[in-house]
Amino acid sequence: MRAFRVAYDGRPFYGFQRQPTVPTVEDALLDAVRALGLSPEEGLPSGYAAAGRTDRGVSALAQTVGFRCPAWCSPAALNSELPADVRAWARADAPPDFHATHDAAEREYTYDLYAPDVDDGRVAAALARLCGEHDFHNLTTDDEGTVRVLTGAVARDGDFLTFSLAATGFVRQQVRRVVSLVHTVGRGAPLAAVERVLAPGAVPGEEGVPPAAAEPLVLTGVAYPGLDFTVDEEAAERSRVLFDDRAVDGRVRARVAGRIRDGMR
Repeated sequence: MRAFRVAYDGRPFYGFQRQPTVPTVEDALLDAVRALGLSPEEGLPSGYAAAGRTDRGVSALAQTVGFRCPAWCSPAALNSELPADVRAWARADAPPDFHATHDAAEREYTYDLYAPDVDDGRVAAALARLCGEHDFHNLTTDDEGTVRVLTGAVARDGDFLTFSLAATGFVRQQVRRVVSLVHTVGRGAPLAAVERVLAPGAVPGEEGVPPAAAEPLVLTGVAYPGLDFTVDEEAAERSRVLFDDRAVDGRVRARVAGRIRDGMR
């Protein structure tokens, strides 16, 4: 068995999990594996599993997939068949029974929230109340398995607040709804709103917490005790160049948008 770290820009994809009619990250990965002759035309490679199922628009640094493959299968080999938005950059030899989903001890997400107009102290207080073991049934669309142990931190970086949230696993949209709720409190909503969301009763739909936007969310860490990942330096360097190009493109787009905005005054 071998595990691979995979980074991707989630904006062009309809989430990670494969779907029949729209492009997903998993489709791209499985197409690459098939192109390398490592799986049948139909079905999955032997032992295949992934660490998580990110939503549409969510990106990743440390998505992890595992499957059985020969020694020559490297991140660089996978990248030769992957689209530029999806890059493998590290690998680890894993035990024969390794399962990328079930063996993950912790998953970490990072969210960059544009928030120049909030009270940082209120944000920190709201997040602290949400950390620990709670039933997050009012912060997800899932109907079961909603009790989770959340750890988190938030730090100011200019106009942005950077949230780092970790748990063994997350229920659907949990991170984005946590950020949304904390943002609301930071802008003046009472801290009692957090208590209401954590209470046993269901919060009516019109009073519920909508998810924050998907694009600022990144899966930044997945921990596997005893698994030692080795960075493929060639694959990682080429991947850094590709993502640097995207960073420059983002800055250019922001400058153009700012020029149009300022020209209307």
